[in-house]
Amino acid sequence: MARSVKQSALATPLVAPIRPPRVTISQVVRAAAERYLEQPGNDERTDLYELVLVEVERALLEATLAHTEDNQSETSRILGLNRGTLRKKLGKYGLL
Repeated sequence: MARSVKQSALATPLVAPIRPPRVTISQVVRAAAERYLEQPGNDERTDLYELVLVEVERALLEATLAHTEDNQSETSRILGLNRGTLRKKLGKYGLL
């Protein structure tokens, strides 16, 4: 049965849903780095670059694996890594 114009009008939302603004990965990393450096003593480190790379890489691997329900083929596709490289990185962080 065809819907009436009135029924269609009532079923149609008047405004588009409000979506929060997209946050970029670089914005998140910058905010985290700023908070980290504000903590006493953290600005005296001499290995911050390496620390960030290791922590971000591990977190990225863990998040992507969780997203794909531990599907390594899908994880490697999303990350743009071949499966051998992915497995090497997973081994490095004890994620195999």
